[in-house]
Amino acid sequence: MTRVEQVTDVVAHHGEGPVWSPRWGGLRWVDMLAGDVLHLRADGGVERRHVGGIAAAVRPRRGGGAVIGIERGFALEEPDGTLQPLEEVWSEESVRMNEGGCDPDGRFYCGSMAYDQRPGAASLYRLDPDGTVHVVLEGVTVSNGLEWSPDGALVYYNDTATYSIAVFDYHRDAGLTGRRVLATLDNRPDGLTVDAEGGVWTALSDGGAVRRYTADGRLDAVIEVPARKVTACTFGGERLDELFITTSREGLEPGDDPLAGALFRAVPGVTGVPVREFAG
Repeated sequence: MTRVEQVTDVVAHHGEGPVWSPRWGGLRWVDMLAGDVLHLRADGGVERRHVGGIAAAVRPRRGGGAVIGIERGFALEEPDGTLQPLEEVWSEESVRMNEGGCDPDGRFYCGSMAYDQRPGAASLYRLDPDGTVHVVLEGVTVSNGLEWSPDGALVYYNDTATYSIAVFDYHRDAGLTGRRVLATLDNRPDGLTVDAEGGVWTALSDGGAVRRYTADGRLDAVIEVPARKVTACTFGGERLDELFITTSREGLEPGDDPLAGALFRAVPGVTGVPVREFAG
């Protein structure tokens, strides 16, 4: 059994999207519904920056700063910290961005969901370095975890409502093709990450755990977390051998599930891959 350590107090209402980057000095994650990006300081304290109504996902930029999925589109953080929201991708107020990541070619993806989670209302979008936006997938319900295999040839993707992890083939020009199911789950899959061996780690938003699946879809590890709503995970630390895990208090009553909203850490015995950066 892999031991899980609580890293922070309950600092987020809906913690999501952890990302480790030496470029910004360690771990960032989002308090999504508060519209805040959080940073874990070396002393264990947490810094918070408000970026909009929603802070959906964040990734480093190759030239410094960050790209951020916000409520209805994207924003760019410049190296000096200046925040520049880009033109809204849609105007429908019932739909918001939810989760994303970068491909091996430096393009940033972020997927949406309806606030009421109505089926098929969401899409997966791609922001290119030149600022253009493209629809990658349509008819999605809750667009969630997204990450590439270590060699960049495969893409793993969670549409939470499907109760499954999907896998696509990836090519820069063809995009995401050949969708099939890697694994079918009995819980709701949320954020995911991929380790250096090609294992796929997915958080269970209603299961109090993170599970690792092999590249052929076999379940081979489970890390139990002392909070029910486990939202996402990523590898970090100087050797990328620590798995950081975010949790949520969304929909919980005060006093219920008291550690929900804290950040956790485990050392699972495998390492991650360096974060892929946005080229824009």
